[in-house]
Amino acid sequence: QVQLLESGGGLVQAGGSLGLSCAASGSFSRVEVMGWYRQAPGKQREMVATISTGGSSDYTGSVEGRFTISRDNALNTIYLQMNNLKPEDTAVYYCAAEVALVAGPFTYNYWGQGTQVTVSS
Repeated sequence: QVQLLESGGGLVQAGGSLGLSCAASGSFSRVEVMGWYRQAPGKQREMVATISTGGSSDYTGSVEGRFTISRDNALNTIYLQMNNLKPEDTAVYYCAAEVALVAGPFTYNYWGQGTQVTVSS
């Protein structure tokens, strides 16, 4: 059983900052790419940022320069520092991870339960 436990989020005024963290726990061989996704009311879930085990990161254009994703491989944990938040960043933020349950090339996708981020104008 693999669990992704998210923490952080909450309510902040526009221009403020928030941090999210997500830790993978359970029985598995390794964790590959991890990332953050978000879903606003009435919209599709979208990728926010992803990071590989080597530290290579990717961001959606609307958060580039404002959000920073980082990772601690020893703890199987990722972080998302969100600065200069805007009302349009309001969404439920989900952690995701590609996890290999046993040694080998195959991985499975897991999702966290989501955490609410609300940015007031």
